[in-house]
Amino acid sequence: MAKRENISSSVIRRLPRYYRFLLDLERQGIARISSKELAVRMSTTASQVRQDFNCFGEFGQQGIGYSVEQLRDEIETILGIKQHYPSILVGAGNIGTAIANQVIFESRCFDLVGIFDKDVNKIGKKIKNISIMSTDDIEYFCNKTTVMTAILCVPKEAAESLSHRLYDIGIRSFWNFSHYDLSMSLPDVIVENVHLSDSLMALCFRLNQTLNSEKL
Repeated sequence: MAKRENISSSVIRRLPRYYRFLLDLERQGIARISSKELAVRMSTTASQVRQDFNCFGEFGQQGIGYSVEQLRDEIETILGIKQHYPSILVGAGNIGTAIANQVIFESRCFDLVGIFDKDVNKIGKKIKNISIMSTDDIEYFCNKTTVMTAILCVPKEAAESLSHRLYDIGIRSFWNFSHYDLSMSLPDVIVENVHLSDSLMALCFRLNQTLNSEKL
């Protein structure tokens, strides 16, 4: 695998989709697939598929296509899914609980090692056999346990101070649901922002466009 620098964010965001489709193909017993067939499933073009994969190396053979298993394995390596990154969840509300119960434990690369909340009524309760601890204990916990990523599921007004505390103890990777822009005050962190309301507004736009076109 030949790694290249400056891979565009659009290519990176397509990789998980390729990965999901390849997993589905494996479950169906499909051993090989062409760029054209994969493009149809991805709603893109065969040229785009080839360009995306060429960012990382040569995976297919002209006239033969891609080995589904090999390509899935290559994308696993590119995405780092084979790694294990110890992570903590800060904020055990509705979103945080859903993530702990479903998303994180379905991922192969992030291991949830601690959950924190400021609500005294939640402290001591368990999510997936992990006891919720007080946010006051974050520094103590992280000084004893290796933590590479923090998942922030706290209100925007609480995110600034919490993110700086986490930064000060060495955490540089964040999955951020808080709507607080970490990169403004912590420009050297790796952050993936999740704005559920933005996604819903994008759906609203597409629905509105469809309804307006039907009226014409």
